[in-house]
Amino acid sequence: MMFPHMIPYAEPIYFFYLLLALCPLAIGLYFGKRVKWYESCVTLLFLWMSFGGEQWHQGLALVGYVLWQSGVVGTYFHLRSKKNQTSVFYLFVLLAIFPLAITKVVPFFHDNQPSLLGFLGISYLTFRSVQMVMEMRDGMIKEYQWLHFIRFLLFFPTISSGPIDRYRRFEKEANQAPADYLDYLEKGVKRLFLGFLYKFMLGYFFGQVLLPVVAKEAMMSGGVSWALVGYMYVYSMYLFFDFAGYSLFAIATSNFMGYDVPINFNKPFLAPNIKEFWNRWHMSLSFWFRDYVYMRLMFTLMKKKVFKSRVVSSNVGYFALFLLMGIWHGLTWYYIAYGIYHATWICLNDAWIRYKKRHPSLPSNRLTHSLAVIGTFHGVCLSFLLFSGFLNTLFFLK
Repeated sequence: MMFPHMIPYAEPIYFFYLLLALCPLAIGLYFGKRVKWYESCVTLLFLWMSFGGEQWHQGLALVGYVLWQSGVVGTYFHLRSKKNQTSVFYLFVLLAIFPLAITKVVPFFHDNQPSLLGFLGISYLTFRSVQMVMEMRDGMIKEYQWLHFIRFLLFFPTISSGPIDRYRRFEKEANQAPADYLDYLEKGVKRLFLGFLYKFMLGYFFGQVLLPVVAKEAMMSGGVSWALVGYMYVYSMYLFFDFAGYSLFAIATSNFMGYDVPINFNKPFLAPNIKEFWNRWHMSLSFWFRDYVYMRLMFTLMKKKVFKSRVVSSNVGYFALFLLMGIWHGLTWYYIAYGIYHATWICLNDAWIRYKKRHPSLPSNRLTHSLAVIGTFHGVCLSFLLFSGFLNTLFFLK
């Protein structure tokens, strides 16, 4: 049987094949047995559906990428205790990032033509590989088996856009069936149907029905207008429901397979400040950058006493973090400006928190909390307008 090329979770027929393929696995898990060989077959099937056929070049890039990262991570595991540990560590982090860096830089110099090394989900696989190197250095991963690493790397429900799992958590569940599979099944069904509501109903409404209308009106107005404000809010709603819906599908599929991968969204538009927003929005990515970039940079800055003030070190860390996040999305002015916007906002938010601690008489009640939520929501929507690239089209590419 030949399966057509399919983007994960993009069309109803994908879910038909998915649920059909997962039924035998679910039956085994219900009876307390994880059938690893069948799970591997299902993984290969859905990788073929995503990266085979007309996307064969992405499939080849994926194979080459897996071989590269297996070599990088495996080699570092054997060299991590040698002399010049710090230099070796930084070298292998750079080697793990190298394929992703190439795919980000090539389009910038070749008229937005994608790199031949690129494939859907390369960023999220890179996060997993870099995480492995860092945790090996910290002594948190004490054993390495290349087949287990590849299994973690190619976990197909989350391969294209996350959520970003942690190896040690994944490894515990990969070797045994969950104690109460019915609980996993119940959570999976709820998340699957909520994902349908988010992505195929609300996401479709905001993205396919409303967004083209407000975009056309904003283009006709030719500048700052109420139509542009409408575009800002409609795009923000579309971005949330589309991405949150996809994440729910990935998590639901993982639940059906007996894995409890981390959630990605937790009512982000109810956050009362920007730092809390990033603790609720694309959480697995936020926490990955916090743990593996920001905290390590802060430790280095404080240890080497680069700045006398901890506040200055923290602010430098925020700007480095969000600039990196912006560049990760793409080498364009609006992604970089998006990163600067959030870094500035978080620094101001920290300054405000320090000011409130020195002035405890400032009001803090339901009204101030509600105003903070409303203000944060509008500020985030403004940042999403910047992130969308629509301003670039509106003002620079007419």
